[in-house]
Amino acid sequence: MVRILEKKKIVGHKTYGRTHQYFPLIFKGGYTKQSTRTLVDNYFSGSFESMVSFFVKEKDISVDELEKIMKELKKSKS
Repeated sequence: MVRILEKKKIVGHKTYGRTHQYFPLIFKGGYTKQSTRTLVDNYFSGSFESMVSFFVKEKDISVDELEKIMKELKKSKS
């Protein structure tokens, strides 16, 4: 499993004799962005609009929750 993470450039290692010390190459924020982008690209044809629409339908998101999301988006764009 660790070798797979190394191939994906998620973890690295230093060799000390016959032992290895593993360390992260990307952190939670970077991994979250990468994972979200992969999800949107692979399952929603690169469309965030399709992803949001899917979750609105599947999770029955209220108008209040959508308004809060819109406020956050407007804040982050400023």
